[in-house]
Amino acid sequence: MDFDYQALRTFADSWGLLYMLAIFLIVVVVAFRPGSRSIAQDAANIPFREE
Repeated sequence: MDFDYQALRTFADSWGLLYMLAIFLIVVVVAFRPGSRSIAQDAANIPFREE
């Protein structure tokens, strides 16, 4: 069991941080790309569509 913990910790210390950074950068690029303002405004108005 100690081997599993050490292996996962080593992976998280090295590649896990890079993986999370890549996901964060992808989310930022998708959120701030040209043309996404209308999609964001449409999603923001979902609660008010039924009125």
